[in-house]
Amino acid sequence: MYYSRKRLEDIPQEATAIWSCIQEDCNGWIRDNFAFAEVPTCHQCQSPMKRSMSELPVLVNKREDQKFLKKGVQIEKE
Repeated sequence: MYYSRKRLEDIPQEATAIWSCIQEDCNGWIRDNFAFAEVPTCHQCQSPMKRSMSELPVLVNKREDQKFLKKGVQIEKE
């Protein structure tokens, strides 16, 4: 039998702003538009992060104002 391989579709990539951990032994990073803080800390080792650019697959984030969201949920008393 002959099985043909389907050609995989190329995933579009673009230059994306990210925050990466400054520790050499840590590989933590986060996309800038998914970060909640103006200057986030690494979620793996709690170290400071620096801003840089990286070629990543395109993702759509409909909530671009995440850094300005209120922390926590307000519960109304009855």
